[in-house]
Parts: sequence; structure tokens; C-alpha cells
Amino acid sequence: MEAKLFVAVAAVAAVVATVLGKIPLRYNVRNLGVRWITTTCIVAAFTLVLALLTGMQALVNGMNKLTEASGREGNVMILSDGSTDEVFSNLGFADIDDIANQPGVERDEHGAPLCSKETYMIVVQPRPNPPPGAPKRRFLQLRGVEDPVMSGVVHGIELHDGGAWFSSVGVERTDIEGDGKKEDLLQAVIGEGLAGELGRDRAAEEIARAKNAERLDVGDMFALRDRRWLVVGVMKSAGTTFDSEVWAKQSLVGPMFGKDRFSTLAITTASDAAAREVKRYFNNDYTKAALSAYVEKEYFASLNAVNQQFSFAFGFIAFWVAVAGVAGAMNTMFAAVSQRTKDIGVLRILGFARWQVLLSFLIESMFLAFAGGLLGCVLGSLVHGQTMTSVISSGQGGFKTVVIVLTVDGAIIARGLLLTVIMGVLGGLVPAINAMRVRPLESLR
Repeated sequence: MEAKLFVAVAAVAAVVATVLGKIPLRYNVRNLGVRWITTTCIVAAFTLVLALLTGMQALVNGMNKLTEASGREGNVMILSDGSTDEVFSNLGFADIDDIANQPGVERDEHGAPLCSKETYMIVVQPRPNPPPGAPKRRFLQLRGVEDPVMSGVVHGIELHDGGAWFSSVGVERTDIEGDGKKEDLLQAVIGEGLAGELGRDRAAEEIARAKNAERLDVGDMFALRDRRWLVVGVMKSAGTTFDSEVWAKQSLVGPMFGKDRFSTLAITTASDAAAREVKRYFNNDYTKAALSAYVEKEYFASLNAVNQQFSFAFGFIAFWVAVAGVAGAMNTMFAAVSQRTKDIGVLRILGFARWQVLLSFLIESMFLAFAGGLLGCVLGSLVHGQTMTSVISSGQGGFKTVVIVLTVDGAIIARGLLLTVIMGVLGGLVPAINAMRVRPLESLR
């Protein structure tokens, strides 16, 4: 099989070499150097087009990665009846323990149900040092949890080295200024992405003396609702919706922000099949309270509706950008043909056939497009790993502020290079046909 494949590849290579040997490529190569200004402009145009498209695809890809990574297999989210998002849910206190003790809910080694009791809120935080022109406030996702250790187990969240879950009281009394006056600080565990966002709010002198200049770390503080909050842990949550959240003691932050009740119960089941059965049970057969249950992976996957909107917008923009690129390439190649009419006539007199002239100009256009596209993909790839904050405005999980990691992968590069070659072919085809039709004697007059 491998021998046959090698023979086939060798045969194709021989045919290509034979065809290329009959095309005046030396003329095209020399022409690129002689008319270097035109060459540079064409390559630069394709570079900008592909850099833009690569960056846009990185955003869509990052959102897809976010929804794929969020949620845990076998988990079920319980909300109040009719709620499509945690922010609108209010569960009755009398129902919480009964729900957690229903059949199908897994238990830990101590016999406690694997159930995370949570209150999800969106709060407004004034930014202490906003850059010029930047918003002066941001929306923060605050999740009050009853037992942070249990919540971490249910959601599969671990902390970075040096961190710890907040205490049972959720408050730490500390002498901040060193003057003997102690202040009660609210303990908080924050997502890694949010730690970076909050870390950029610090003044230059604060960053200079911080132990982590990139983000907030254990022992750092931030302000919210006229209180100082102490970071006791940073979650390993990159690429999930938890990356943008603050976790704190529910009994403290619930009353502080006017939401005493739990909004969410996240429970762990034995498998995905068990999760779907538990979802069906709570939605259809459980009679003590009206509930809306969701398989956690499916809940976060519904955010793909937003991703599809981005993909459609990207496709629409990409189409018109490609049309503009083709038009630009065609215009430039037409100009090149008109400037090189006598050269084409000489080539024809030297014995080169029309199809050879056509292929030479077509290959020249494809080469310029590919070179510009390759540079554009390299330039666009510089956004890989960068983060941006976005507000999800529709679907289940809407109104969440998420930190998106821009992701450039091999598929994006391959699509970009394929698109640029197609643009080069379409942009160079008509001018190449025009060059092929030049009559040798008339061109030399």
C-alpha cells in the first residue's frame, strides 16, 4: 500500500515538474523583483486580510473551547421552575435537603450527598484605575456557596498552589495597615481569568511590589460593595465559565446583595445516562416542588447558539473581505498585464504557448496570495493565548461575563491558506486569460 502511494506521489510530482518546466517561471520570478513595489502592495493586502480573518476565527474557536470545557459529565443543575438561567432562579429552603437526598445522587466517603448549594448573582464593581476611555464599571459574577470544598469536588475545580478554600465563617480579621486596628475581610476564591482582569486594575506601584505581576494572587485584595475582599485561593479554571467568577460564603454574600435564597443545586450522578434519568425525574416525577433540571454539559453547550451567531457574522464578513481581496488582486494583475504586454509578446515569439503564458500569470497570482496569506496567518497567530472579556447575552447561561482565550489551531491556519490560494486563483484567472489572448506582433508595435 505504501509502495503504491509512493509511486502515485512520484508520478504526480513528475507530471507537475514536466508542466512547470514548460512555463516561463524565471520571467515571473525576475518580474517580482523588478516590480517590487507592486509585489509588496499585493502581499501586504493579503497579509492584512488573512490576519483579520485569523483573529476572528480565533475568537469563535475560543468560544467553542469555552462551551466544550464548561460543565462536568454526570452533573445535573437544578433551578427553580421556568428558570433558564441561574440568575433568575430562586429555590425554596425547605426543598434543598430533600432534593439532595433523592435517589440517583452520588455520595462521598462520609455518606454526604455530592451536592453543591449555590447562590449565583451578577454584581456591579466600580473599577479603581480604569484606563482612559475604558468602562468605569464591570459586571462581576459572584457565586455564594455553602461548602466550598464540596462545591470544588462537584465541579471538579482545584486551586493553584498556595491557595485554600475560604473558612467556615468566610471572614478573616486582619491588621492591614499595621497600626493595630483590625478589619474584617471577606474571604474569596476567584477564577484565574478574573484574577488577571482584577490584577490589571492595580496601580503601577502596587504591581511593582506584588508577588504576581500578571494577576491577583493569594493575599491580594480587591474592593466590592464598599468592602475589602481577601483572595485566599485562585481556581484552576482556565477555559471554563468559572474562570470569571468570585466564590464566597453564601450566608454572607447572599444577604449583602439581596439574594438570601439558593439559586442552584449542582448534583453529581454516576454517569451521563444517570444524569439524564435524574433530569427526567426532577422535571416530570418530582412532586414536592416545581423544578427545572438540566444536564450540566447540555446546559453550557446551549451557549453554542451564541457561537453560531458569531460564526454566521464571521462568514458574512469573511465573504465580503474575500470579495474585496479577489477584486484587489484582479485589479493589480490587470495592471501588471497591461504593463507587460510587450514582455508577453516576446514570450510568445520565443515559442511559449498561450496555455503556458496563462499558467505563468496564474501561478504568479497564487504565489503572491499564498505569501501574503502565510504572513497573515503568522501575524494573526500572535493573538493565540490572549484573553478577552465578553458578555453572553442570549440562551441558557446568558448574561454571564466570560473570559475567552483566543485559540489559533491548525484547522484555522489550513482554512486561511486554502482561502488565500482560492482568492489568488480567482483574482488572477481573468487577467491571465487576458494575457493569454495577447497577439505577439501587435504587442510589439
